[in-house]
Amino acid sequence: MSKIAIAGVGMHPWGKWGKNFVEYGVVAARAALEDAGIAWTDVDLVVGGETVRNGYAGYVAGSTFASALGWNGARIATSYAACATGAQALDTARARILAGLSEVALVVGADTTPKGFLAPNAGERWDDPDWLRFRLLGMTNPAYFALYARRRMDVFGATSEDFAAVKVKNARHGLANPYARFRKEVSVEDVLSSPMVTDPLRLLDICATSDGAAAVVLCSEEYAKKHGIDSVTLAAISTVTPQFPNTVIDMPLLATDAGVPGERTFKQSIGDAAYEEAGISPSDVDVAEVYDLSTALELDWIEDLSLCAPGEAEALLRAGDTTIGGRIPVNPSGGLACFGEAVPAQALAQVCELVWQLRGQAEGRQVENARVGITANQGLFGHGSAVVVTR
Repeated sequence: MSKIAIAGVGMHPWGKWGKNFVEYGVVAARAALEDAGIAWTDVDLVVGGETVRNGYAGYVAGSTFASALGWNGARIATSYAACATGAQALDTARARILAGLSEVALVVGADTTPKGFLAPNAGERWDDPDWLRFRLLGMTNPAYFALYARRRMDVFGATSEDFAAVKVKNARHGLANPYARFRKEVSVEDVLSSPMVTDPLRLLDICATSDGAAAVVLCSEEYAKKHGIDSVTLAAISTVTPQFPNTVIDMPLLATDAGVPGERTFKQSIGDAAYEEAGISPSDVDVAEVYDLSTALELDWIEDLSLCAPGEAEALLRAGDTTIGGRIPVNPSGGLACFGEAVPAQALAQVCELVWQLRGQAEGRQVENARVGITANQGLFGHGSAVVVTR
């Protein structure tokens, strides 16, 4: 397969700004174009990550961003894959470049989120599984996070102190990230004394919802060389779906199928596919940005990406191996713990961080000699994603 270059990346700071998501996306897009040294008029494809509210589409993001930046005749596309939206949008752009149908693609994801937990829109939608989980089970997102956390405690002996230590680590990492919303150190005691949300998870174990945006400029490797662009290689994108039987909860679905011994879980298969496509193994990874909607989920993802064996993530955490300076730093950006959820943007934000890490530009949070990075996300309705970038 021909190689695709990541020519530029950009972000809008994350927070609760109360503005239209398009404003954030334009800021991120212009920053990415400036980073790449590519003019907007040279972009021939715009892929937008769609802002969606619990099963219902909000905006046609590709044309929205193209219009806001000023119509330039580019082709457009819009992607939606819940929390994996950004990776799917990258994959769409990559495919057109590999097919020879585009030279320069701009991928943008941005969101403006409501206050509090993401909740369903009004109305009766009995064929919408996301709506049904609220109506039939009363399951907000933190309830799912708590089920995963309780499973980890029961199966591997994880403790609330372990979960709190993940938050402490990520908060420390995020101090140096100018785009992070929460930039304040916390202690284990701070986490354990914060209000209980869904047992065993407390308020500081769970990520917030945020406004924010991220953008990535892709081009062929030949284009990058011709124009002298200091690029990072997009080595793989995994967007695999689950296989039955699915014996681990997969929001918004709950399965009770009998398991098949030895089968990989959905989340494990996401990383497997990315490694295979990139032609690398987990031992090659220098830095990872994973989907820490809760502190416990970060520990799961470390294992799902085969960065350690099942049940060993707590040992890595306690030894400092997942901290900057450790064997396999995880979420040097601060993760969603410091950013919060801006659904169409977060998979792109992870890629931005890895690009800065591999270029040696992550000031104050740099992973030394980082050459290979991987991301991981899981979205509603069987969407999964992992992106591998190499230097």
